Amino acid sequence: MTTSAVENALTTKQTQLQRVLTTALNDLTLDAALAAIFHREGGPLTAHGSKGLTPREVHTILRTLSSSLRTLVTTPSQEQEGGTGARLKLITPSSRNLLVVPLRYRQRTYGALVLGRRDQAPLQRKERAMIESACEAITKALEKEQLFDGSVILSRPLVSPEPISAQRDTLDTLSSTPSYATPEVQDQALAILSECAQILPYDRAWVAHYDPLAGSVEVITVAGEQKSDGKRDLKAGLRLALEASASGWAVRHRKPRVDHDLASTQGRFADHKHLYKDRFLSSFVLPFFVRGQVGGTLTLASKEASRYSPADASAIEPIILKLVDLFQKPLTPAAPPAAAADSGSSEPARVQPVESLEPAIRKQERQAAIGEFSAFLATELREPLASIRAQLEEVTGEGILDFDPQTRVEKAMRDLIRIEALLNEILDFAKPLELNRRLCRVPEIIENALAVVSTELEVTRIQVTKDYAAHLAPVRCDEAKMQQVLLSIFKNSIEAMSPGGQLHIGLSQHRAGRHHEVQIVIKNDGAPIPPEHLSKVFEPFFSTKRSGTGLGLASVKKIVEEHGGHISLASGEGQGTTTTIRLPAMVRRPPFRHRGRGRRSPRH
Repeated sequence: MTTSAVENALTTKQTQLQRVLTTALNDLTLDAALAAIFHREGGPLTAHGSKGLTPREVHTILRTLSSSLRTLVTTPSQEQEGGTGARLKLITPSSRNLLVVPLRYRQRTYGALVLGRRDQAPLQRKERAMIESACEAITKALEKEQLFDGSVILSRPLVSPEPISAQRDTLDTLSSTPSYATPEVQDQALAILSECAQILPYDRAWVAHYDPLAGSVEVITVAGEQKSDGKRDLKAGLRLALEASASGWAVRHRKPRVDHDLASTQGRFADHKHLYKDRFLSSFVLPFFVRGQVGGTLTLASKEASRYSPADASAIEPIILKLVDLFQKPLTPAAPPAAAADSGSSEPARVQPVESLEPAIRKQERQAAIGEFSAFLATELREPLASIRAQLEEVTGEGILDFDPQTRVEKAMRDLIRIEALLNEILDFAKPLELNRRLCRVPEIIENALAVVSTELEVTRIQVTKDYAAHLAPVRCDEAKMQQVLLSIFKNSIEAMSPGGQLHIGLSQHRAGRHHEVQIVIKNDGAPIPPEHLSKVFEPFFSTKRSGTGLGLASVKKIVEEHGGHISLASGEGQGTTTTIRLPAMVRRPPFRHRGRGRRSPRH
């Protein structure tokens, strides 16, 4: 079968997949719905149709599912849905009650169906039956169309994941988020917990540190009895989300929390799930403050019912003061091992010229400044906003307000969520990238990105033309991050073009010195970028949009450069805008062959 025939067959199957999912969504009577599919094993979820949800909400839902997919998709809900799916703890302007239902075929999860309602009422038995029948109908329709053959659903990657190199970039190591779960801090925290047991007895206790940049709490050490359960243990280094843990609740509300019914909260809080599994009956979470900000939490748990009360906070105040002193000490990063000790060579180390060190030093200084600014935003803005949002959620959840005040509070909450989203975008840009590199085929990344914006391309009648070289070497990159780069460029191109425009994508491979590069050229015939703006488009916080943060192309440039690549823009009147990305290619060198004449065989 020729290459064009294979592409036509693949396009036909993708069209059939889109038709099946769109028909299923239209048959649902709920307010909002979203269907997402795994095109590759272990790959990200890709949306294939939605209703009642904005593109921003669809992107947020997919990102949330990707970050906690194991919990949301493979774990049945223990709440009111009766095991139909898993509750998605996400508040969007259009849907406040979201339910994730896994799509399975022969014991394999190939996608997810996200359903939404505007009210907080639980799903009725009739609606649950409708959801189950819809999932079965989708699976049967896809099986009838023979789409489970590994071509468009759960297809295997062409190359296996490349092992991570032992060498790491020095800049990434220096700028990574530090962890307080060091052996020294763990020993000191464990000694403090031992003193706490003399004042206020417990069966299990742990200390957690609040990381405002990551928006999570990190378990430092755990004391007391604990059943060994492998990876599901509550252990040092484990990070808990603020909205999915009792420790995070204490951080957001900035006040203690006492629970005597862990059965009602173990489905909501991950740390209560550990306690409920081991038959604990009560818990006490107390936040402590370092330099005026929340520094972390102390959690005590007991198998005795109604063991703790809010008045116990004053009894263990000396323990809290010792925790504050512990976390006020700055972390001392471990010194990197000397290269000469590892190599075993007696040659003296070469001194790098000062001129070559200047870009690295400037980059470190810039990262340090961005880190300080983001830390300020995280502590002075994110923490108060989280506290305000938590209090608004409590007020709206109690149902004590009349209709008009309730509506106004909900409107304020939506605005607050929008502000938090913008703040998180800024903080995500400030954090160092964590790249999951592997060998990837660039055409596949492009096709996956085009599938995400296929609906927008179809609505605006934009024609996409492609010119791919016949032989392209793979690149070692983070597939999700590179797809984010292409999506940002595609969306900017769609916004710049008028309906009926043309988007051209070219792929080629070039030699750059002793190495090879894969070049991606994306050209649109839309409105050009003004000359005075062309040199500023990659600068952080520069934007000509009224609702933009100015971090889209800045993040694109950051991702490309972290991959060792280069990105450039060219724009002119009547020429549109051309984006060129060059990435290092992984070319296998042929085995060395001696060109000289071989050794003659002796004559007899």
